[in-house]
Amino acid sequence: MQPADRLTPAEGVAYWTRHMKWTHAIWVSAAAGLAGMAGMPLASEEVAQPAPGIIRPSADGTHFVDTASGAQFVAWGFNYDHDAAGRLIEDYWEAEWAAVEEDFREMSALGANLVRIHLQTGKFMLETDAPNPAALKQLGRLIRLAEQTGLRLDLTGLGCYHRRDVPAWYDRLDEKGRWDVQARFWEAVAQAGAGSAAVFAYDLMNEPILPGAGKKESEWLTGELGGKHFVQRLTLDLAGRPQEAVAKAWVDRMASAIRKHDPRHMITVGVIPWVYVFPKAKPLFYSPEVSRSLDFASVHFYPERGDAEGALRALAAYDIGKPLVIEEMFPLKCSLEDMNAFIDGSRPRADGWITFYWGRTIEEYRAPGAGIAEAVIGAWLDYFQKKTENILGRGRP
Repeated sequence: MQPADRLTPAEGVAYWTRHMKWTHAIWVSAAAGLAGMAGMPLASEEVAQPAPGIIRPSADGTHFVDTASGAQFVAWGFNYDHDAAGRLIEDYWEAEWAAVEEDFREMSALGANLVRIHLQTGKFMLETDAPNPAALKQLGRLIRLAEQTGLRLDLTGLGCYHRRDVPAWYDRLDEKGRWDVQARFWEAVAQAGAGSAAVFAYDLMNEPILPGAGKKESEWLTGELGGKHFVQRLTLDLAGRPQEAVAKAWVDRMASAIRKHDPRHMITVGVIPWVYVFPKAKPLFYSPEVSRSLDFASVHFYPERGDAEGALRALAAYDIGKPLVIEEMFPLKCSLEDMNAFIDGSRPRADGWITFYWGRTIEEYRAPGAGIAEAVIGAWLDYFQKKTENILGRGRP
């Protein structure tokens, strides 16, 4: 047999697997002999950690549990929405796969147990009824990477972040045609993710909205922020229908598409907390009528400076008897101290917190010549890493 350092990757894995099994067998045999000589019971082989299970809400809806071990799961991770150059993962995950692998390892080293991935409709649907096999293959590769690094994936779909990636045929569709494509997208993604415990959940869309009553819109996407469109409309015209009825019909349609192929993984939708913007508002997607097909609530919070208490009051509106995840957070408009107060204050209600990672390490943000923005991000990542033990009850990896 050729030396291990000259094997192909596949041969190397097989070689080391056999080697470790052989070494383990010798160790067990020797331990048995020593135990017998000393009259001691043989140590159990149950020291191996059980394979991770799918994450589901607890029976009482108060938290998440690992279905294999029964242990409580708290989400603590990153939105991996773009790299330092603003590119979405689909822009480079084929040609620069090594960068994705490195970033996953860095996020894990920072203490994360979850990564939120953003997938665009135009990258995963070639035509109205034709999913993109290449994109689905790469998604499968990403799921395997998550398994290898011990990270869970919050798969957020139906993105139209870069207008240049939105196919003209998709933009021309009416509400029914658009929903049909979206349902096919979720069928394809659910088929790819159904078999892996690394999938944490499917987030149906990032920050969907609806028009106001009696108002017709002309654009599916709303305003641009930093070259990206984060918010989408589910329809351009309510046509006399209540917002709740349209939102429920859409959520149920997408959830049904997922459940055709994946009856186990959780479903959510990440929303703007309008209750924080308009204190008299009420949750739409997390109203009793609309949220029945959703397994937990996901909200995006960017507290105002000095207003952690106000953000916490708004958060209470999304505590609906299901687990609650703060799916986006960052000291965008407040201090690090404000964010820490918000996180600590949210702990009686929240079951997870997800911030952002943009492909650079703490050390890179602190390199000579770094600006104020880099210093803020570096300090935030340092805070995240140090906060891990407090949130998850363990030290840094």
